[in-house]
Amino acid sequence: MLEFVLPRVLHILGVVLWIGGVAMVTTVLLPVVARLKTPAEQIGFFEEIESRFGTQAKFTTLLTGLSGFWLLSKLHLWDRFTQPQYWWMHAMVAIWLLFTLMLFVFEPMFLHRWFQESAKKEPEATFRLIHHLHIFLLSISVITIVGAVAGSHGWLL
Repeated sequence: MLEFVLPRVLHILGVVLWIGGVAMVTTVLLPVVARLKTPAEQIGFFEEIESRFGTQAKFTTLLTGLSGFWLLSKLHLWDRFTQPQYWWMHAMVAIWLLFTLMLFVFEPMFLHRWFQESAKKEPEATFRLIHHLHIFLLSISVITIVGAVAGSHGWLL
């Protein structure tokens, strides 16, 4: 079992840094950005912080995904996807896939451009939408983490 310690540690570390960063952006950064005086200040500050976090998020989602799929494979856990009491396994993969698509596909293809254009036209509405989306993403992530920790320690529905 010792060979599974490092992948588990990397998996949990990836989740903590990734979702912890989402929590920081949602509960700290976005409320501070909303209080800045001008839309230009809001856009500049948000993009500077978000781009730095984006790099961390890309790295940690890759780390989380690679370690998670390695653990699934090596521990032969694929059958859990056929059992409803392991709903959190589906949720983990779905959240990982959503964030991975956003970070590696949607953001470079159109989200960054959409944000810049929308924030210039309607900064308050844009930041409100961004904040609500972050609240939603953080909420489903926290529910999944709670389910995964409880489920992996034997508390199955």
